[in-house]
Amino acid sequence: MVKIVADTTCSIPVNELEGMGVAALPQIIIFGDETYRDDIEIDHPTFLVKLKASAQLPKTAAPPPVLYNPIFEKEAKAGNPVVVICPSSELSGTFRSAETAAQEFPGAEIHIVDARTIGSGLGSIVRCAVEWVKQGAGAEEIVSRVKDMSKREHVYFLVDTLEYLKKGGRIGGAQAVLGTLVQVKPILTISNGRVEPFEKQRTKIRAVARLKELVQSECSPDRDCHLTVMHGAAVEEATTLSKELAEMIRIPEVRFYDLPPAIMVHAGPGVLAVSYFIE
Repeated sequence: MVKIVADTTCSIPVNELEGMGVAALPQIIIFGDETYRDDIEIDHPTFLVKLKASAQLPKTAAPPPVLYNPIFEKEAKAGNPVVVICPSSELSGTFRSAETAAQEFPGAEIHIVDARTIGSGLGSIVRCAVEWVKQGAGAEEIVSRVKDMSKREHVYFLVDTLEYLKKGGRIGGAQAVLGTLVQVKPILTISNGRVEPFEKQRTKIRAVARLKELVQSECSPDRDCHLTVMHGAAVEEATTLSKELAEMIRIPEVRFYDLPPAIMVHAGPGVLAVSYFIE
């Protein structure tokens, strides 16, 4: 049976990933001389306290290759193919780290996939991959489906400030709107794996309303768009948005997720986002 491997940038809590049969890896958070795995060594509240208190922006690092080795070794001995679903290689070094680790197992069937996204959209892809495994899909078919699904994602997000993205080097094409942010709330997207500007709104209220318009125009109750909401230290806004979206498109619920520390480092507190997939 195919083994799915993911990491904390998919926003699904590690205990839930493990319950789904997914091998879960951490990202690494670095505050000065202090290093933390974001799965077992630092939780969201502690991270936020340290982030707000830190004079310098913390850094992040992909899971080192050595963390993949026990997973790859175990599955190779069992004769199981492995599919590692990685966040966008434009935003994280996870893909390269997994590739490096796989080179130590030349006889194993290990597929490393760049999903070209991050956050809850990546989580939706991981959830689907788990279902495909249950349905009997082989590794190559799962890889093909992951790549196809990633092309169909629409993700839009608001940040309180672009400074975190700028300092963390993840700003991509959104650099173009840095100098025009006086009383303007940009809506950003991920395109070709990079953060890019989508459009600008005058206020956060109008920007959130625009997110709802986008979802309502492209999602409907008669097809599963895998709609999710994600946030960074904006739980009340995320709760309200997920309930409103569920009512608008007449579905039972919309999952919402805390963004993991490795994303919060670069997006900053206050980020609010939606992700969905269209045909």
